[in-house]
Amino acid sequence: MEFTPRMKQILQVLLREKEAISVKTLAEQVGVSKRTIQRELESIDYYLKPYKIKFLSKTGVGVWLEGEEIQRERLLSDIGQGESYDAGNREERRKRLILEILKEKGLKKLFYYSSQFQVSEATISTDLEAIEEWLNRYDLVIKRRPGSGTFIQGSEESYRKAIRAFVNENIDTQMIREAYEESSGSVGRYETLKKSNIGQVLNDDIMNRVMDCITGMNHMRVLTLTENSYVGLVIHISIAINRILKNEVIEADAGWEDTLSEDDDYRLAKAIVRELEAEFEIQIPEVEVSYICLHIKGAKHEKIEWDGQTQHAMENREMQQLVNEMIDAFDPDAGYLLKQDDEFIQGLLAHLQPTIIRLMHGMQIQNPVLDDIKNNYPDIYAKSVNVAKVLEENVGKKVPEEEIGFLTVHFGAAMVRMENRSEKIRKVYVGVICSSGIGISRLMSSKLERVFKDRMQIATYGKKDVTPYVIGKTDFFVSSIPVEQLEVPVIFVNPLLDEKDMEEIRRMTYRYERMPKKHKEADQFSVQLEEINLVAAQINAVIKYMEFFKVDNKITFDELLIAIGEKFSPYSDRREMIREDIMRREKIASQVFAEFGFALLHTRTKGVTRPSFGVCMTKDLKPYEDPYFKGVSVVFIMLVPLDENLQVNNNILGYISSMLIEEYEFMDVISRGEKEEIRNALSRYLKKYFNRYLSGI
Repeated sequence: MEFTPRMKQILQVLLREKEAISVKTLAEQVGVSKRTIQRELESIDYYLKPYKIKFLSKTGVGVWLEGEEIQRERLLSDIGQGESYDAGNREERRKRLILEILKEKGLKKLFYYSSQFQVSEATISTDLEAIEEWLNRYDLVIKRRPGSGTFIQGSEESYRKAIRAFVNENIDTQMIREAYEESSGSVGRYETLKKSNIGQVLNDDIMNRVMDCITGMNHMRVLTLTENSYVGLVIHISIAINRILKNEVIEADAGWEDTLSEDDDYRLAKAIVRELEAEFEIQIPEVEVSYICLHIKGAKHEKIEWDGQTQHAMENREMQQLVNEMIDAFDPDAGYLLKQDDEFIQGLLAHLQPTIIRLMHGMQIQNPVLDDIKNNYPDIYAKSVNVAKVLEENVGKKVPEEEIGFLTVHFGAAMVRMENRSEKIRKVYVGVICSSGIGISRLMSSKLERVFKDRMQIATYGKKDVTPYVIGKTDFFVSSIPVEQLEVPVIFVNPLLDEKDMEEIRRMTYRYERMPKKHKEADQFSVQLEEINLVAAQINAVIKYMEFFKVDNKITFDELLIAIGEKFSPYSDRREMIREDIMRREKIASQVFAEFGFALLHTRTKGVTRPSFGVCMTKDLKPYEDPYFKGVSVVFIMLVPLDENLQVNNNILGYISSMLIEEYEFMDVISRGEKEEIRNALSRYLKKYFNRYLSGI
């Protein structure tokens, strides 16, 4: 059976997911519209029929696949054969066409490319016209021979510049990061690189063997390459090997090799070539040593590493003088302090060495955050332009904006360190607001605590809980819902806190860290004492009246809600309130978290008169059988009374909800199913909460 490229992508996502996902999420992962996914799913049963796998969907839950693991693996193997890209994606197809042309420099007919990319020759002809402008930037021209095909015309140096530029523009940094996090070393990196957009066009076997060669040498100058530089070297060599194996002549530009001296980098390049010649049993032209050497010299390194030493004392007086002149050009007043920053000096020296090589040989580098740097740090960028002028005078070459952007990062980081040393920094008081103060706000505050750690004192609030007292002690609020204008700043955010939200919070935090702490009114002391007593009493009630009960594995969700009502109230009318309020909250968004192995049923209700916490498990401690529970084995219940103590109760139960995710020891205690052991653990953790509460007043 022939799978369409898009169906392959859809099936790969669904096979990877263990739980149901929404159609919207599926569309985002495949990179098409929701409407397109819905149209494609209409024919999915046809593709699944030979594998005895069922496609299932449920409103409010999502879509998923059901079938035996052996059948899932068989399907995954079948759809993994061949190319998986979407031929209808014009932008991706043209990128692949550029790389195919760079990989196969010789004469090719249009039919060859149309077969490769599963489109018509007319489409390929249009694509060639579209990519010609990109190739022209590097002095490469597409030549057409009627009846014979097309080929690239240009010098070898121009050709190499084009390859390097393409790699820089198209390396997927997320893919690279995942590759380097693989525990299996070079094998893991190879597998991830192979699946990337670039890797799918290159010869898998050649790329794998190239990686084995250069990493197997265990040379420090290779091991300390940054991720992008490492992958760039692999791709550069893989393309060259591919050309040599096809007997394509690689010619040197006249006099070009004479510009490189036989230093350590050149000797490393020669060693790499010897390894490659032995591995592939070929003769590699001498000019390839120069090209590899130039790549190594122009590459970035994670740290300075010479002779096993991470700190390298520069013996080159000219380089030291250049750094001093650059610092003076940046800011004469701050120059003295910047020259005392060893971290800055070492980082700038490590950056300058490959930068000068790139400038001398006209090697381009990509800076994906250049626009952000110019927009967010205009003052530092303007000063870095003056730094670049010093570098231009020294090297005799124009410094492009991309390089100025990297200089801005180095100087900017040094200025921040210098400011932090001279300023008195304090903890910032932040309020997190959501509709209830229990669910989303706890997730938001947990993320803020992980990122900002001791820089923030965080409290969570419902919309109606932001009293004058709360405003009086809070520097600013972070809110996922609309709120009325307050006397302090409010940052409105996505509940998942994307990077844009986090950057705005960082800036606000930075500002308030450097402002005097808010002064509390003297008459607030008595209010604080009352609040302390209230918090202590509510914590005691949660511990003392904790409910723990076991039910039959076959219980349905509706039956469980009835059982919860009976456990938490002796009155029939209040039991019904509890059941209805939990169901109402469940309809807003499911509180069954299969990824964590539990359900967290929480709500505000008139069915209880005190904050209530309970644990419900099956009699044999195994998962609930009702599919609604998605295989979880424990249900937590948190009920907040609708009274004047709403905020205090929300904070206590909100702390418990975050504890369920972050404290693995507590979940281990839960799994054993012993009531008093659970109560004792709950008491220990709430004691920590109370101590933290007292220290934050």
